[in-house]
Amino acid sequence: MPASPIAGAGAGSSEASDRGEFYDPFAKSDGPADDEYDPWQPFNSTMFEFNRKVDRFVLKPVAQGYNFILPDAVQVGVSNFFYNLRFVPRFVNNVFQGKVKGAGVEMGQFLANSTLGVAGFLDVARHMNLQTPEEDTGQTLGFYGVTPGPYLVLPFLPPLTLRDGFGYVVDIFLDPINWLVLPLIEVKGVPSVIAHKNRTTTSIAQLGRRVGEITNDRSLNLEKFQGVEDATLDLYSAVRNAYLQKRAKAVRE
Repeated sequence: MPASPIAGAGAGSSEASDRGEFYDPFAKSDGPADDEYDPWQPFNSTMFEFNRKVDRFVLKPVAQGYNFILPDAVQVGVSNFFYNLRFVPRFVNNVFQGKVKGAGVEMGQFLANSTLGVAGFLDVARHMNLQTPEEDTGQTLGFYGVTPGPYLVLPFLPPLTLRDGFGYVVDIFLDPINWLVLPLIEVKGVPSVIAHKNRTTTSIAQLGRRVGEITNDRSLNLEKFQGVEDATLDLYSAVRNAYLQKRAKAVRE
């Protein structure tokens, strides 16, 4: 199940929305993006429309049913839980960028939410002023001067640039859940909760995790996404430009 074509993995609302990947075309601009380079636009537009149709006919109806069953407070808790699970890539990328304070805040946030926050379902760290911009490998590459490269839209994935696509893959490898708990990556001599030989179990669990996170995020943003779709004539360009501006700002922070 794909992310919505106007969102990335990790989108949310309420407390979760401040750190999500919802690209609002109507948000106040922080200036032009570093490089609105879209040489693959014919391919990207086709993939964008494909993702949009899958969202319209599959993801959105599922999210509407999910939203009917679960109250918003529970959905925010689920979003907080998934965000907490992604602690390691954020922490490591703070370290890679020499952001000692940010790494410390990430550690404090993770410890507070994992304990007082009941495995991350409650974002108690927010009330302790333990907040820092979310870092990923795409931003780390940008920090060291790697340009974004061409804008890229792939099926079942959120918007990317070539740099961010590479970073997306690296972040998968940085996440220890993918080799210590649900092993997508086999590290010789390193045990995992689910044995490496049980590939079917791992695949089902990883798929369930991904579908659950995307459905929850889509449910939290039903009204936002609908408002953007209804009010935007050229949704492809609006999403592209909003994404590139947001990523340029994230690298500068």
